[in-house]
Amino acid sequence: MARSVRPRTLGRLMRWWPPYRFAGIKVLSIADDWGAARVRLRLGRLNRNWFGTHFGGSLYSMCDPFWALLVLHRLGSGYVVWDKAAEIEYVTPGRGDVFAEFVLDEERVAAIRAAAEGGAKVLPWFDCTVVAADGTVVARVRKQLYVRRKRAPGAAGPAPTAVPGA
Repeated sequence: MARSVRPRTLGRLMRWWPPYRFAGIKVLSIADDWGAARVRLRLGRLNRNWFGTHFGGSLYSMCDPFWALLVLHRLGSGYVVWDKAAEIEYVTPGRGDVFAEFVLDEERVAAIRAAAEGGAKVLPWFDCTVVAADGTVVARVRKQLYVRRKRAPGAAGPAPTAVPGA
């Protein structure tokens, strides 16, 4: 996906992306400034587990790309952003629509930018909570990103840097 795509356009395209469409995942919104996103997962026969609750893979999938997308677009084209690691904790079974919201504030973006300024790789963690319509916590998802400034061809990079608040 090109970096120049508008948030609203990307949200619409992701609604038709087969892994999301068939899993019952819908991107409800992506903020115009790439500072937030909201996603819904409907419980259906294609994403139920043996117990009639949300399949854990669908709960993770609804959260998978958003931190990387938000960070990538907020930092701009001078940075490399990749998923590095993830964790999910299942708290309670999800039996209806569940929602995830991602909010990336300017202070966090500034901290990542400052840590990557010298060309070092930065490995920040981001948290997200999947909640039922009534606010009950269904799962907690953590994602670690790999972020660094793009290097000039042939340049070697410095050692990793910690990010405050990660």
